[in-house]
Amino acid sequence: MAHVDVKKVGRIPDGGGWRVHGRGSEQAKSVNKRKKKTERGGYVYLHSAIDGFSRLAYTEALPDGKAATAVAFLHRARAWFATHGITRIERTVTDNGSCYRADAFARALLEARHQRITPYTPRHNGKVERYNRTLAEEFLYARPWTSEQQRTEALEVWNVHYNRPHTAVENRPSAAQLCRGRHQRHGLVQLGR
Repeated sequence: MAHVDVKKVGRIPDGGGWRVHGRGSEQAKSVNKRKKKTERGGYVYLHSAIDGFSRLAYTEALPDGKAATAVAFLHRARAWFATHGITRIERTVTDNGSCYRADAFARALLEARHQRITPYTPRHNGKVERYNRTLAEEFLYARPWTSEQQRTEALEVWNVHYNRPHTAVENRPSAAQLCRGRHQRHGLVQLGR
């Protein structure tokens, strides 16, 4: 089972915003002037997919939350999960966003069953919602960023950090090894691969 969601976050202006320079600073004022006159700050959409068993997570920063973007993300996430031993997704859980209601997204699921949560009940997709909270606390707002490019490049490093084998328990297998074992027990992966 894969939990999929999109988190919309504000784009960071070049040179940093008010978190770097302070709310009343000259840099923050110039960014606000540019927003009103010519530029818009805009948003970045963090598309995330999480394996329900191992909590293995994959996130990309993308320019929009449209159906075509969600479909392309789903294909890349499926390929990324396959490299980590998760070769088959039986069910995909999403909210009721417009990108997930599109016919193109339904076709992209292939053999997986699409399960939408009850409207206004994010706890039904709690694994990815909790991941979004961790993403915000440990990555998005943990330090000041000076540009959107810097934050996007750091997201790849943070993904590796988040998916590391947690060593709180000695000799604990990695998330990929846990998934591979689970999928083999259920006959989802051919042995010898």
